[in-house]
Amino acid sequence: MKLQRGSLFLVALLLLFTAAACANSSSESVEKKAWEMIRQGALLVDVRTPQEYEAGHLEGALLIPYDQIPQRLAEFGKDKSRPIVVYCRSGRRAGVAEQTLRKAGFTNVLNAGGYEAMKAAKPE
Repeated sequence: MKLQRGSLFLVALLLLFTAAACANSSSESVEKKAWEMIRQGALLVDVRTPQEYEAGHLEGALLIPYDQIPQRLAEFGKDKSRPIVVYCRSGRRAGVAEQTLRKAGFTNVLNAGGYEAMKAAKPE
């Protein structure tokens, strides 16, 4: 079956919109999942700098900057299956923190992304 140039354009456009919709819904679901984990008692960790934390943080968040995690693993507890939610400004440092914790054996770690997005998605 041959597709004409216009049909190929429409298929490509449809795929692009579908991918964008999936990306948006997955970021929303990450924040929802994070808040659900927090509601159920997950350890909430802000991995930004002390200055960023002082400027504003999520209620109940423990400050452990991402580059200090290897030296402060004891603060995460001995239960390697404990739910842990990490966040930063944009999600990049939280991703590094998540990988560091997984390499240390923690199995239930979620990178919740950025502080502002988490704050905006907080359930009432």
